[in-house]
Amino acid sequence: MAGHSKFKNIMHKKGRADAARSKLFSKLSRDITVAAKSGLPDPAMNPRLRLAVNNAKAESLPKDVIQRAINKASSGDTDTMEEIRYEGRGPGGVGVIVEVLTDNRNRAASGVRAAFAKNGGAVGEPNSVAFMWDRVGRIHYPAEAGTEDAVMEAAIEAGAQDVESDLVKPDIYEDAPGHVIWTAFEDLNEVAEALSKALGDPKSTAIVWKPQSTVPVTGDQVATLMKLLDALDAEDDVQQVYSNEEISDEDLAKYAA
Repeated sequence: MAGHSKFKNIMHKKGRADAARSKLFSKLSRDITVAAKSGLPDPAMNPRLRLAVNNAKAESLPKDVIQRAINKASSGDTDTMEEIRYEGRGPGGVGVIVEVLTDNRNRAASGVRAAFAKNGGAVGEPNSVAFMWDRVGRIHYPAEAGTEDAVMEAAIEAGAQDVESDLVKPDIYEDAPGHVIWTAFEDLNEVAEALSKALGDPKSTAIVWKPQSTVPVTGDQVATLMKLLDALDAEDDVQQVYSNEEISDEDLAKYAA
């Protein structure tokens, strides 16, 4: 029975991983299409598209899928796509920002509101949370990109604002240890290009929301918060979810498994 249970557990985890990867590919494709629609369909002439394509390549999105996503921008299929931001509070008063890309505003709103309501949270008014966050650039490099000192030196030369290196365990932003380089919103493309020459291509590059402070969450609220974040991420229209919780390693191991 133990072996059977282990096998079922492995298959369950693999199924979740496969589903997550499939959704990631869909998100990356939509990012490319919207970016191409916002300017020229040439990554060399469109900084937003260049970032989207680089992120897709880092996640091994096939070249033909990338090209189809670019071509789709001129087909008219994206005319009704809207980028919407929702803000709310989760268990323990945690701030949550949800970025949505949708062709159906009512469907997206219903899904986001239901996820909050069913998991101890509530959607707030615009800028009820975001005023306590900063819109910044984030560049992630894997650990093998270089030592902490080498990456720090390259980041300073490139004009970055800050570097956070965790070469031992996964950090809170990615699934693997490495270096997170922060930039000013308007400097992301310039810094990313300079770092690419010094360190090679990054794992990911994005404009993100960075909280100015965190909210401690303990006990059962950790489990409820994780359910909320999972429910939001599972919504097809949701592109990104940001939250500012602070959870101890012990509670994370106990309640977020």
